[in-house]
Amino acid sequence: MGAGDYIQASTTQNASNAKNTYTRQHIMEFILKKFQHLPETDRNFFSYSPIFLGINGAFAGLIANSLFRRLLNVSQGFITSSLPMAALPFITTVAAYTGIVSDALLSGDLNCQICTVVRGGLVGSVAGGLYPILLALPVNAGLAARYSTALLPEKGNRLRFFITISQPVLKKMSYVLILQAVFGIYLSSRQYNIYMKMLQLPEHGVDVEEMND
Repeated sequence: MGAGDYIQASTTQNASNAKNTYTRQHIMEFILKKFQHLPETDRNFFSYSPIFLGINGAFAGLIANSLFRRLLNVSQGFITSSLPMAALPFITTVAAYTGIVSDALLSGDLNCQICTVVRGGLVGSVAGGLYPILLALPVNAGLAARYSTALLPEKGNRLRFFITISQPVLKKMSYVLILQAVFGIYLSSRQYNIYMKMLQLPEHGVDVEEMND
């Protein structure tokens, strides 16, 4: 049951008004009002879930960066490569999860539990796992070419070279990809449960202390 259905079920309008279609703005206002009545622990978990996944994405970027640096014998520019490898996956993962999962729930566009969980898992594995690996390759390949720490092939053969050196990294990072997917599924599942709990709150206020008990 979606947010629009809960609105119609919780209002006491007459039969003619019950047939009215609620606009997107009305649905969002309804959900945000309900959100403010949730216990603080639920609000904090819902709000900080993208950050939790983003932190894991930052660690994945640092791990991928370290693996490629070893493969390409790069010892220079540690800070130069580490900063973007932590910051960019963090920002990308937070933005992707917020837009695809969190905001979609709060706007009433996402009312399917399976869809929510699948979205969370995909964001975790792709934005928080695969993207850091793909980002670490050109960053460290550029450092390897700059400091001549590894012999890079001619332009025509570089794609095959990059695929070859990426295979051991992908193999070692497979556990990270799985972990990120599982973590994304867990976060999105908890968020959906909070979302459904929120929709079932009384329309005119709620006793937060009673809910905590």
